[in-house]
Amino acid sequence: MIRIWGIPVTLHPLFVLVMLFSIVTGQFLELITLFCIVFIHEMGHVCASLLYGITVKSVQLLPFGGVAVTEDHGRLTPSREIIIALAGPLQNAVMILTAMLLRQIGVDAGFLTYFIGANAMIALFNLLPVLPLDGGRIVQAAMSSRLPYYYTLLWTGRVSIVSSMLVLVHALLPLLADEGPRLNLLLIGAFLLYANVTDHRNLPYRFMAFLMNRDAVYERSIRQGREASPIIAEPAKPLDEILRLFRRNQYHCIYVMNNEHHVVAVIPEQRVISSYFGK
Repeated sequence: MIRIWGIPVTLHPLFVLVMLFSIVTGQFLELITLFCIVFIHEMGHVCASLLYGITVKSVQLLPFGGVAVTEDHGRLTPSREIIIALAGPLQNAVMILTAMLLRQIGVDAGFLTYFIGANAMIALFNLLPVLPLDGGRIVQAAMSSRLPYYYTLLWTGRVSIVSSMLVLVHALLPLLADEGPRLNLLLIGAFLLYANVTDHRNLPYRFMAFLMNRDAVYERSIRQGREASPIIAEPAKPLDEILRLFRRNQYHCIYVMNNEHHVVAVIPEQRVISSYFGK
């Protein structure tokens, strides 16, 4: 484990397997190159997070990117999350352009061609719309700006689980032709499936954290002079169903309607959240 700006950076077991395989096959240069590419890619995410005041608690490197554990306390808006997610592939694009310039002036063309291809593969793979890849985070952030946050988490998680299963199926297809499975894809698909199933199980806790950090949304709405977004509810409607309609970047007021469709109460979201947590 190393520390960058006080942030612990570790290797995922999947990366360790790739390293051992590279040592056995003698691909030392490829291993060092892959490590550098992944490290720079992930540092792009870290730098963007720190610029927005987001606390990065740890970073774990994988063969195709990394997983950063962050703590935003409600400051991470959808637009900021998209920019942070794009910061990783942007580093790959910069490295590709730099390598192309070096190749033009006569630097080792063979290595630079491999370097460009590896960067392009990592960048494009990370832009697939599957969590926890950058593309999945971008899709989730974009959806959360338009849809209730709970259902955004729910459906992006479900789609990512199905997509992970499809990666596994694709990796195993060669077995039908009496060939060996695509081992790299098999490992990646297994990781994606495990990560998404675990994340889906943690959905209630992620949603609780979202509710507990709503003060930042209220302060931002007041500062920007934005009106509260209304939620219509009947008196008998369960609190959890009301809370699941909350949107990530909007402050809400709940309009309670009676059977005659008359407004009988207007409740700010803080009171609903407090009642839900029994405060």
